[in-house]
Amino acid sequence: MPGELYWLLDDFVTSVADVSHALILSNDGLMMASSRGLSKEDADHLSAVASGFQSLAKGTSLQFGGGNVRQTMVEMDSAFLFVTSAGQGSCLCVMTSGAADVGLIAYEMARLVSRVGQHLATGPRTAGQ
Repeated sequence: MPGELYWLLDDFVTSVADVSHALILSNDGLMMASSRGLSKEDADHLSAVASGFQSLAKGTSLQFGGGNVRQTMVEMDSAFLFVTSAGQGSCLCVMTSGAADVGLIAYEMARLVSRVGQHLATGPRTAGQ
């Protein structure tokens, strides 16, 4: 399973314009797989950030009746960060350049999630994990 995820993430980064990094993380912020070119330290950091953003979005939605969170997006001066649910207990995080077509990125992320959904389910953590 992990080898397939790494390959799919690498393919996503090389085939979708303006994507620089992609990773899959558990909802509690642990990196499960990342694209090439992202160090372990950066992947772990990005996983924690993505998990935090997704958690804040879900809390906001719950408080104000927004329904399910489909995607979290952060726009920076020269980059975008996207986080979307990717199976029970997992998220897909993508970093792009500031020139990225936001609609295209969201579409391609949805396609990727549907392609690998069976690999992305993460069970709840138990003591000792």
